[in-house]
Amino acid sequence: MTTVERVQPPPTAVRPKVVARAGLYALLVANAGVVTVFFVQAGFASNALIVLGRLAGLYAALLMAFQLLLVARLPWLDHRIGMDRLTSWHRWVGFGLLWTLLSHAVFITFGYAQSSSMGPVDELVELAETVEGVLRAIVALLLILVVGAVSARWARRHLAYETWHFIHLYTYVAVVLAFTHQVTAGTTFTTSPAATAYWWTLWGVALGAVCLGRLVLPLWRNLRHQLRVSAVVPESDNVVSVYITGRDLDRLPARAGQFFLWRFLTKDRWWQANPFSLSAAPDGRRLRLTAKTAGDGTAALRHLKVGTRVFAEGPYGAFTTLHRTRSETLLIAGGVGITPIRALLEDLHDHVVLIYRVATDQDAVLYDELRELAHAKGAQLHLVTGPATPDKLAPRELARLVPDVAERDVFVCGPPAMTSAVLRTLRDLGVPKPQIHFERFSLAG
Repeated sequence: MTTVERVQPPPTAVRPKVVARAGLYALLVANAGVVTVFFVQAGFASNALIVLGRLAGLYAALLMAFQLLLVARLPWLDHRIGMDRLTSWHRWVGFGLLWTLLSHAVFITFGYAQSSSMGPVDELVELAETVEGVLRAIVALLLILVVGAVSARWARRHLAYETWHFIHLYTYVAVVLAFTHQVTAGTTFTTSPAATAYWWTLWGVALGAVCLGRLVLPLWRNLRHQLRVSAVVPESDNVVSVYITGRDLDRLPARAGQFFLWRFLTKDRWWQANPFSLSAAPDGRRLRLTAKTAGDGTAALRHLKVGTRVFAEGPYGAFTTLHRTRSETLLIAGGVGITPIRALLEDLHDHVVLIYRVATDQDAVLYDELRELAHAKGAQLHLVTGPATPDKLAPRELARLVPDVAERDVFVCGPPAMTSAVLRTLRDLGVPKPQIHFERFSLAG
C-alpha cells in the first residue's frame, strides 16, 4: 500500500469550533439588537398585546433567517462546527421559532380584538380578509406547525426519512410566505428606508447562503470534477469499497475524516443520497468510501458498474485534524465507524494509538490495511473483540491500554451506543472536553 506524506497542521490553542460558535452567537445577538432599535424607532402600537405581538413576530422572523444559515452547509461553518451539531442547533432553534410564532399570532389576535371589541376568532378572520399578507402568514404558521409536529422525536421514529424530508421542504414555502407578510404588513420595516434596506439585506444574505451552500457549490464542484466510479471492491460478505476518480481532485477541499452525500446516477438510485465517510485520506487522484450493507441503498453499491457517474455533495464534517489541540492522538472506532478513523490514521504523523472495537475478528473491516498502515507509521493498534457487555472500554480497561489518555486528543467514531459509552469513559478519566472529538455516526457514517 502506498501512502502519501502530507503536511499536518500543528495543534492549535484557539479552537476553530469556539471561534465559529462565538461568531454565530455574536451575529444573532447583533441582529436582535438592530431589530429592537428599528422597532423602537417605529413607535409603539395602541396596546401592550399588540406591542408584544409585533416584537415576537420580529424575533421569529430573525430566528427563521438564522435557521436558514444553520442549514446552508457553508464550508467555513461546517468544517469548524460539523453538520451534526449544526443540524441539532437547527432543530432546537426551530422549536424556539415555533413558540415565538405562536406567541406572535396569539398576542396580535387578542390585541386587535381588544381594540375592536370583537372576539379573537372574528378578529382573526377580519385581519385575514382585510390586511394584506395576513392570510399568507396564517398559511405559513400552519405549515411550520406541521413541520414541527413531524420533527418531534415520536414522529421521527415512525416516519421514513424520505417522508420526513419531503414534508420538511415545505418550510421553504413557509419562509417565502412569511417574508411577504413581513414586507407588506410589518410597520417596523415599512416606515424607514434604512430599516427596509436592512431587512431585505438580512433575508438576501440568509437565502443567498442556502442557495450557495445547497445548490451553487455542489453543482459547480460536480461540473468541475466529473466524478465516476473507477472500481468496486468487496471487503467482506457485507462490506464494499467504492473508488471514485475525476478531474482535478487535488483541488477538491476534502480532508481525512470528512464525508460526502453520494448520489450514484443509475436509473434506480439517482434520486437517493447516502452519507458515507472517506475511508482513505484524499490523495488528489481518487476518493474511496467503504460501506456496510444496511438496506437496499447500501446493498446496491456492490453492483455499481465502473464508469457510473457520481454526484457528490460535500465534503462535510468537522471530524478532522483541524481541531487537534495536542501532538499525540488516540483514535477509537467501533464497527464500520473505522472508515473515517482509518483515513485519519493515514493523515496523522505523530505518535498515534488506535483502538478498534468489534464483536468478532470477522467484523474488523479493513483490518489488514490498518495493520500495514500502523506498522508503517509506528502507531499502536489494539483490536478489542467480544460482546457489548461487559464494557471492554470502561475506564480501567482504557487506562490500561492508553495510560496517557488524558494527554492526547481523542477521536471517536462508532455506533451511537458505543460512542456514548466511550464519551462517558473519557470524562471519568479526566480527558478535557476540548481534546474529545466526535461526530454522530448516524449522520456521518
